[in-house]
Amino acid sequence: MVNDTNINERQKDILKQIIKSGSVSRGQIATEFSKITAVRDLKGLVELKLIRPVGGGRSTQYILVEKNPHLYYLDKIDYFTNDLDLRGAQTSFNQKIFKNIGPLFSAEEIKQLQKQAAGFSQRGKNLDKTIYKRELERFIIEFAWKSSQIEGNTYDLLETETLIKQRQEAVGHSHEEAIMILNHKDAFDSIIKNKQDFKTLNFSDILQLHNLLTKGLEISAGIRFQPVAITGTLYRPLQGKIELKTVVRQTIKLINQTEFPPAKALLAASFIAYIQPFNDGNKRTARNLANAILLAYDYFPLSYRAVDVNDYRRAMIIFYEQNNLYHLKQMFVEQLDFSRNNYFRT
Repeated sequence: MVNDTNINERQKDILKQIIKSGSVSRGQIATEFSKITAVRDLKGLVELKLIRPVGGGRSTQYILVEKNPHLYYLDKIDYFTNDLDLRGAQTSFNQKIFKNIGPLFSAEEIKQLQKQAAGFSQRGKNLDKTIYKRELERFIIEFAWKSSQIEGNTYDLLETETLIKQRQEAVGHSHEEAIMILNHKDAFDSIIKNKQDFKTLNFSDILQLHNLLTKGLEISAGIRFQPVAITGTLYRPLQGKIELKTVVRQTIKLINQTEFPPAKALLAASFIAYIQPFNDGNKRTARNLANAILLAYDYFPLSYRAVDVNDYRRAMIIFYEQNNLYHLKQMFVEQLDFSRNNYFRT
């Protein structure tokens, strides 16, 4: 996947120009920069697999490799430099997204991920049973810690380990924070036991997962019937209970119709958070649901351990406001690779 730090400001401008006009020639770029600079910048974007040349000689044009507008490169730093009211944000749920979301992975990406990120169960079988149990516990601790941290939980990793292993709450933290973390463990334990249930989703799967993650936290069960607001964005989710049930069912249908497991999981991780069907606990439900789908199809689950909390929140806001999945997909694929390289190693 692309490392955004490798893209300079000139290259970002080139990408914006191609997104706007559909293509660009070296000559068009060279009017703004020197010919040598233009060639170097275009070559760099080709190597990053963001653009590709079509035609030849002086008539060569450069177009985007990505054909899905929901996955076009978007400059995250530039986007959040703008004031909240000046970002051109969508303020309401986009009903057309179910038809327009398009393929989320190319044939090349599918082939690569099938090779690199699948085979979770075989990795476990190759481990001694005691080591497998310890690795599973380590994964649960790190996932529960980071997922809870994304929700604002202030437990650190070592405190989370003590809580899960010894049921000992850390001094200086609320009881609710401990419950949130332990709920993550219970939810993941349930997923492991019933992972085959998530091959084909139904409405009750999502409700039950949400119930496990929010029990004891004074969060109402079931689909909400009142409006919710999200910090840091002008986007306001749907508020009618009937409407919410309808779009959740549409999401389930979309996920079930999608063939590639990581694409199913990415849809779950993004759409449940986008819809916000519950009064609270939406994003943690989305992350756990995505992991359940990955495990159902024998892919490594995501711990998010290496994810910066604010990067995650920004990526989610970009999806809320622009329906752009570029950064969420980047994060998702990077975490698949991280899990494969860091857990259940033989």
